[in-house]
Amino acid sequence: MTPRDVVVAEVRRLFGDGLAELAERLSDLGESDGPELSGLDPARTDEVLRDGTAGLAKLALGGPDELTAAEVTGLEAIIALEGRPALFIQGGDFFGAPPLWHGLNDHRDAIRSSIAGVGRVDLTGHDGLDWVGTGFLAGPDAIITNRHVAAAFARSGPDGWRFSPGLSASLDFNHEQGAIEPLSFALTGIVGVHEQCDLAVLAIAPVGGAGQALPSPLPIATSAPGTVTDRPVYVVGYPGWDGTRNDAAEMHRIFSGVYEVKRLQPGLITSAPDGSRTFTHDCSTLGGNSGSPVIDLATHQVVGLHFGGAYLAANDAIPLWLLADDELLRAAGINFV
Repeated sequence: MTPRDVVVAEVRRLFGDGLAELAERLSDLGESDGPELSGLDPARTDEVLRDGTAGLAKLALGGPDELTAAEVTGLEAIIALEGRPALFIQGGDFFGAPPLWHGLNDHRDAIRSSIAGVGRVDLTGHDGLDWVGTGFLAGPDAIITNRHVAAAFARSGPDGWRFSPGLSASLDFNHEQGAIEPLSFALTGIVGVHEQCDLAVLAIAPVGGAGQALPSPLPIATSAPGTVTDRPVYVVGYPGWDGTRNDAAEMHRIFSGVYEVKRLQPGLITSAPDGSRTFTHDCSTLGGNSGSPVIDLATHQVVGLHFGGAYLAANDAIPLWLLADDELLRAAGINFV
């Protein structure tokens, strides 16, 4: 499929028969009340909305072949605006949920608790990286992230995994848009790295800078969350520039260079695990979301560990409920409920 075909298919999947109604609503937005496009430069909001709205109107009439390049870009922005947003977080709370996701507001307190337990993995002593991904508090003194995240600052040896010489890491639960003060806790060791899954458990210091206490660990599901496919979920993490796997120009148009800050990213599980240790979801993740929890909107239990994917394509996660009896996670005191 061409990039245009991918965008058109995604618009139709997300909005179905409501394209004309969505185009009408967006065309009624004035210059002063146009919503924020997940970090899009406000100076370009009106232009992109006009192009995207024109594209919606053409699709509503069944004419994808008539779309201009600008209208395809506008449609992609509308996906990020209305369908699969990456919402900014400030003060431990999210804002700007579009109509399709107004139901998030009914879960605000529980989502705030989830937000509090997710942090950015920061590095000290690395030649090329200041940070490497996302992790979340999953036990009284343990975090879960991806193995490939841990591999950026640790290595395997005869005595197991250890920090690489000269490197140290920490988890900062802040790094919000506009945040100044960190909420940082040292990562003190490698509890274990899973042999089959892209998963690592790291030890975290119980007290951070200025004597801050750790937040509460997130609850981890021990069974599949009811009907898995098409189930609403959300990811909390730190999407970063990811031009090696995604179109850099399109990413910049949508995110306008606003990366590496904490975001709430809602979506659906798109396929259940079938003889494998993975499921897919359609939250708008980017590089930097590696290690993010995938959280069930109904129960606010962590059902998955995001480990990879491509923007506007399939995103992969490990179904943590299948690891409820895993020796490594049980020994680490992971908060299965």
